[in-house]
Amino acid sequence: MKITFLGTGTSQGVPMIGCDCEVCSSQNPKEKRLRSSVLININGKNILIDAGPDFRQQMLREKVKHLNAILLTHEHKDHIGGLDDVRAFNYIQKKPMDIYAEKRVCDALKSRDFAYVEERKDYPGIPRMNFINIENKPFFIDETEIIPVRGMHMQLPVFGYRIKNFAYITDMNYISSQEKEKLKNLDTLVINALRRKKHVSHFNLEEAIDIIEEVKPKQAFLTHISHKLSYEHEDIRNLPKHINMAYDGFQLIIDN
Repeated sequence: MKITFLGTGTSQGVPMIGCDCEVCSSQNPKEKRLRSSVLININGKNILIDAGPDFRQQMLREKVKHLNAILLTHEHKDHIGGLDDVRAFNYIQKKPMDIYAEKRVCDALKSRDFAYVEERKDYPGIPRMNFINIENKPFFIDETEIIPVRGMHMQLPVFGYRIKNFAYITDMNYISSQEKEKLKNLDTLVINALRRKKHVSHFNLEEAIDIIEEVKPKQAFLTHISHKLSYEHEDIRNLPKHINMAYDGFQLIIDN
């Protein structure tokens, strides 16, 4: 299984428009963060988690030629805003794109963000999406088992996902003890860490580290990172060896 970090930034990305702080002004390419998303290649299939506004740019950068399915964590624009560009894969693969999300998210996409997809089915060139409702129980994409992990994004229920011994968690600030059991015995955990200061709807650095230490993956990577955290900061340089900040374009291989 190969994991490619397509983006590791927050809803505004890094650099932020109009900001000249040390991180937004940095020339370090690791400080340039598109909206958070990962591409998982497993058994020759490409599965994407979230398709934010930078989806097209991310697909071009990584030269992605095929995409089998998209998993959505929730319906916020920084996680779904690029779905219109599945049109390219519709054309290449000659079929609609399978979009997996819970019913609330699918309903929002069909009635709000992509209502034109439902309303203008005969219009050429619109994206073709096959919305598949999922619940908080395991399901399969072909032969690959996907285990949803429920968490809260302030008051909004969202999903993370476990695939074999890899799990991806973003935009959460609470995970119940029951759901944390799904994160045990992992090789790799990816988890959001917005900044140092506590936040109303995201884990901060301390909270993310606490969860990592509780569920004890062999290695962990931080994502959904704002311009308030930098590779140059002392607390980041001094993270435990098994915890690292992810960066855009970083790839890792997980032996299952």
